[in-house]
Amino acid sequence: MTEEPVQEPECPCLPGGLIPVGQWKTPETSVRRSLKDAFRHLLAQIHAGVATDDRKFESLDNLPELSRSKLQTLAPQPDYPKLAGTLSSALENARSDGTVDQNVTFLVAAPFSGVRSALECFPELEPTQIGAHEPWTVIVPPENLLMDDQGAHEWWGRQDLSRPWVIPELADFWLRHLSGLALIRELLRRVAGGGLGPGVIGCSSWCWQFWSAYFQDVYFAPLTPAPLDAAGLGAWFEFHASKAGQQAVIARMADDGLCVLPMPEQGDGKKHKRSGYLRDLASAARGNPGVALAIWQRSLRARPEEETQAEDQGQEAAGNARATRFWIVPFDQLGLPIVPQTQGDNIGLVLHALLLHDGLDAWSLALVTGIPESELSFVLARLVRSELIEQQAAGQGWMVTALGYPSVRRHLQSWGFPVDML
Repeated sequence: MTEEPVQEPECPCLPGGLIPVGQWKTPETSVRRSLKDAFRHLLAQIHAGVATDDRKFESLDNLPELSRSKLQTLAPQPDYPKLAGTLSSALENARSDGTVDQNVTFLVAAPFSGVRSALECFPELEPTQIGAHEPWTVIVPPENLLMDDQGAHEWWGRQDLSRPWVIPELADFWLRHLSGLALIRELLRRVAGGGLGPGVIGCSSWCWQFWSAYFQDVYFAPLTPAPLDAAGLGAWFEFHASKAGQQAVIARMADDGLCVLPMPEQGDGKKHKRSGYLRDLASAARGNPGVALAIWQRSLRARPEEETQAEDQGQEAAGNARATRFWIVPFDQLGLPIVPQTQGDNIGLVLHALLLHDGLDAWSLALVTGIPESELSFVLARLVRSELIEQQAAGQGWMVTALGYPSVRRHLQSWGFPVDML
């Protein structure tokens, strides 16, 4: 009698699939958490106003932090090639069910969603998905983004858009400057006119907010990943912490010991008192996997050896002796970055520009904000100290941090800046 091979569980990379942008909604949270967040936001503004500029954000808990290698084991970065395959299948389903009826599909996503990195892996996919029968080609922007309409027309004329093509991030093709709009303007005209080969255009939700307002009379039917709710986050975190289901996971809150992981099994008649942490995390991150992962990584702590819960001992007796255990620091005791108060507009202008363009170097920042580079260096240094921005790979430019993104978005909205819809 031959035994059937055991199938490994699939990584829940895109549990909610793709949905039209207009159907996106923020994951719900408790009224208590909403009121506490609003109060903490007010206190943070007051505290930031009296804090010194070189103040570092320190965690209030005294539990030992996990090592970098342990963090990468329990909560690793997403598998972008696998996410690319999942996105490809979701796009193919959207075309087959009529959700998308155009040859070129726009994927709009909030920063840190992982869509950009996944689309960069599209050339590695089998050339049989989303109507493509040839390998995908990544369209790379020119070094000089400042050009007139004629120059943009000629540049796009040299790109082969008759075969399967992908743009991982549309924000790389423009600068918010009078001479920096032509490339995207010309591309959107060509997409609206039709006649192009199969294409996928990834676009930051902040960049899309600008250009959807610029072309109000044209509807491109953009799709976006469905927001991750508490169940989605729990399944994702448990999958990695359990090494794809190979061992049990026990995660508890550090303040009251309530259970966070494992997730409750369907059909389990037992009622266990569980923490609402994952629900609050989904709301705080606005369903954004990258932001949620960054907060989750900051929250993880080592389990004190002297504290062993009776229920854990019971699970060991049941055969879970190799369970992975760790503690979760509550939001109230977790030091997350906050935007410092300022009398001028420079901090807001810089943060908004970085989100609009999905990151910029200092020269481009000075160009689009109008802030002289001599002043800009002080603003950047202050934002780095506040853990709100960091340098991109190879020191090519600056970008907002995933941990700082919730505070940045909230402050920009309170300061009257136009914000994204996701």
